[in-house]
Amino acid sequence: QVQLVESGGGLVQPGGSLRLSCAASGSIFRINRMAWYRQAPGKERELVATSINGGSTDYADSVKGRFTISRDNAKITMYLQMNSLKPEDTAVYYCNADIASNPLLWSKSYWGQGTQVTVSS
Repeated sequence: QVQLVESGGGLVQPGGSLRLSCAASGSIFRINRMAWYRQAPGKERELVATSINGGSTDYADSVKGRFTISRDNAKITMYLQMNSLKPEDTAVYYCNADIASNPLLWSKSYWGQGTQVTVSS
């Protein structure tokens, strides 16, 4: 069994910063891809940032230059540093990871429970 637990959300003023964390635990042999998604009220879930094994990262155009995704492989934790936050960044942020539990199995996609980020004055 694999679990992803997000933390770090909260209320912040426009222009402020937050750092989200996503800690993975359980039966983990290999993590291929980790990503952050977000879902605002009344909108579809959207991909925010992706981290691929080997160091490759990718970002939605709306967050490029403001958000940074990173991973600490020793702690099996992913981070999302969010700077220059805007009201339109308000959403529930979800952690997603493609994880193989042993070398004989294909990876599966796992989701965290989500953490609320609210940007408001």
